[in-house]
Amino acid sequence: MEVTLIAVVGVASVVAVAAFSQRLGLAAPLSLVVVGIALSFVPGVPVVEVEPEWVLAGVLPPLLYSSAVNMPAQDFRRDIKAIGGLAVLLVAVSTLGAGWLVHLLMPDIGWPAAFALGAVVSPTDAVAATSVGRKLGLPSRLLTLLEGEGLVNDASALVLLRSAVAAMAGAVSLWGVAGDFVFSVVIAVAVGLVVGVVNVRVRALLNDTVLNTAISFVVPFVAYVPAEEFDASGVLAVVVTGVVTGHQSPRLLRAQDRLGEAMNWRTLAFLLESAIFLLMGLGLKTLVDEVHAHENGLGAGRVILYGLAVTALVIVVRMVFVVPLVAMLRRDERRAAAAKPMMERWQERLDTFDLAERFGPRKRARIEHRVRRTSADIDFRLTETLGWQGGVVLAWSGMRGAITVAAAQTLPEDTPYRAQLILIAFVVAVTTLLLQGLSLPAVIRTVRIPGDDPRRLHTEYGQLITEMSAAAHDSLDAAVADGSAAPELADHVRADSLIRPANADPDADEQPPAPDHDALVAERAQYLRLRLQVISAEREALLAARTHGTYSSRALSGAQHVLDLEEARLQQLGDRFEE
Repeated sequence: MEVTLIAVVGVASVVAVAAFSQRLGLAAPLSLVVVGIALSFVPGVPVVEVEPEWVLAGVLPPLLYSSAVNMPAQDFRRDIKAIGGLAVLLVAVSTLGAGWLVHLLMPDIGWPAAFALGAVVSPTDAVAATSVGRKLGLPSRLLTLLEGEGLVNDASALVLLRSAVAAMAGAVSLWGVAGDFVFSVVIAVAVGLVVGVVNVRVRALLNDTVLNTAISFVVPFVAYVPAEEFDASGVLAVVVTGVVTGHQSPRLLRAQDRLGEAMNWRTLAFLLESAIFLLMGLGLKTLVDEVHAHENGLGAGRVILYGLAVTALVIVVRMVFVVPLVAMLRRDERRAAAAKPMMERWQERLDTFDLAERFGPRKRARIEHRVRRTSADIDFRLTETLGWQGGVVLAWSGMRGAITVAAAQTLPEDTPYRAQLILIAFVVAVTTLLLQGLSLPAVIRTVRIPGDDPRRLHTEYGQLITEMSAAAHDSLDAAVADGSAAPELADHVRADSLIRPANADPDADEQPPAPDHDALVAERAQYLRLRLQVISAEREALLAARTHGTYSSRALSGAQHVLDLEEARLQQLGDRFEE
């Protein structure tokens, strides 16, 4: 009964704090941490203890999966170098720097324990940063970097933490750590790819939204468990599975299945994220009491000062690291500008040169695809730039989160000054969350970072819609030509379709009515079939554009959402019609 009451009060508190935060314009995670800290010192509030393994193995996989599914694979690929730098190299540098400082302040704990704490405080939590950034209109590329970093850096940090804990029990060489890291990444990526592909293929066989969503809830653990059994990174396997699933779902899964799954996952992710931040704040009083019980010459006040020193170091390390990172991105822009004329010449040669005379169909398609995608990547680097304003925001978005506290609590029980190390990790997480999280909106407004160009997005969307509409019209013309559809019915379908060219005749909005409810059963079935055929043609055109990388992910996702809503509506009508 007590557990049920705590769960009910917890969910109600989470919803109330989130709603209040929206009115104040604050990110909900920040408010939940503050509320949790305040409640932890209120007499009579029950102490809720959650095993850290439940957080790392039970909460982290579904949270990462829900974010990875919505990460455009195209954007992830284009910025893989920057994301890898932030998620791997910066984590390693932060681990070394924080470990060195902790050992300097507390030499009795030894180097392995110091580096273990360094690994704990090195990964950032992008939940608060991305939630603030979306509200204030950060450019899509910067949001991709922050979200991509948050998806991958947990895996890097947990691998380093595992190596540091192993070093406490025996000797571990630098080459051994590097070898373990490479092995962990390779196995995790392989497991993630297999689970992602199998996941989509199996769920495509189902014809029930509830069953499809139910399977999706266990997919993160299906990827996590075998990767961990192979001593690889289960977290990275989950991320790869999510990216593969999100990329393949529009091609293989029904629209109504994806829409239903997305809504359920948004609710689940909201509850898990909110609960973990609230529990993070509620744990402060317990940590302070534990430090008092095991002072060993280090009181809570002194430990908090050490935590503030480590916080300052990880913030400075990130700022210094971002400088060469932005310089690398600017260098890539210059190289793209230099390569653009050459790619334009290649495109002209493809347009004027008959490749069929020299190459077979498959080789010709590969050449055309490679040229188009390379040209699109060049245009991406030239249009979606990341200047010094983006660098400032990126440098100040290094908030740590509840995963840091949970990872610290996995330190072995015999670790020297374990209670103090956990409190240091807590101070780093809370300080970065509140200091950087609360001031990030002011930083964004001060540097005046430009968001996505609305005119360019509108133009892109119009061009994409035109391509999709052309494919739809061709599909209807073919249906009329082969006699599978009457011209009058094809005209009805053409007029009722939501996707039409941007320069369409305004009078076309006066749509003729769809077939009357009293029409023949065969005619109604044919009407629905043709409507779904049109949407299928439009989707194929959209997926082809996504493969070539011609349009931004925002334009693609906008058109995808319109198609999904219309297809889901028609599928529901078809299901009722069959009943």
